[in-house]
Amino acid sequence: MAIMSSREEDMSLDVLPEACIANVLSFTCPRDACRLSMVCSLFKAAEESDFVWERFLPRDYQSIISKSDASSMLLASASSKKHLYLMLCEKPLIIEGGKKSISLEKKSGKKCYMLSARDLIIVWGDTPTYWKWNSDPSSRFGEVAELISVCWLEIRGKINATMLSPATLYTAYLVFRPTRGLYGLDYQPVEVGVGLVGSECGMRNVYLDSERGRRQQYHFVSRRIGLFNRCRIVGMPASEPARENNGQYPKKREDGWLEIELGEFFCKEGEDRELEMSVQEVKGGDWKGGLIVEGIEIRPKEGK
Repeated sequence: MAIMSSREEDMSLDVLPEACIANVLSFTCPRDACRLSMVCSLFKAAEESDFVWERFLPRDYQSIISKSDASSMLLASASSKKHLYLMLCEKPLIIEGGKKSISLEKKSGKKCYMLSARDLIIVWGDTPTYWKWNSDPSSRFGEVAELISVCWLEIRGKINATMLSPATLYTAYLVFRPTRGLYGLDYQPVEVGVGLVGSECGMRNVYLDSERGRRQQYHFVSRRIGLFNRCRIVGMPASEPARENNGQYPKKREDGWLEIELGEFFCKEGEDRELEMSVQEVKGGDWKGGLIVEGIEIRPKEGK
């Protein structure tokens, strides 16, 4: 028994140097490193080290932070690399003069970008008759674009693939909010797509009216009730609920805005072309308005 105890003591993790544990943890991912920190105090100390979190931050994080007006404040307030990582996860950093924001996906450290409305190509966007630029306290950006009235709706956003995390499947979303005066989009779908500039990308139809999505969850039937067989319209769950899981209708975000999925893009290692995202309704010819656009967000696909 004494021999077994000696062997167990020799195999104890406590005999490993903290730097060795930290090196091993740096080859995992942020989520797994945090889980492993609960194994013992040695793992906890190793997980807190700057060496580990330097590996979890994007390789170009210093260059990215330097593009923000708040770079000095951010670096000064970060007590450690882990603290810096968490700050970039919890609050988007505004960069490039307010045109973009970047944050990190908490579980993986992969980059998430949002292009502001000012960073998008909006047809007739500089014509006050059609579009108006406002400040909005609920937006992360200084300006949002309000659609007044157009018959040709076309919005495009571009970002170089080198800015994204490699070997990652991304999904792009239009981030917007309807006004009380929304019209022309409650029955008319818009075409959306994502693809590399110069390459063909599949377009699909989605609806920007969230109320339509909720209405699709029910079908209405007439029932005879009461002594005189009065007719009452009753909402019944549809046999096929609104296909929100297919991204055909908007979903509400945690920040209060709505988002509609535009499409997916796998960012390959070494890809250096521009990625383009588009939203358009140019075929119907009907006038439409009552939409506030905050921007287009590109983030790693959930569950991937």
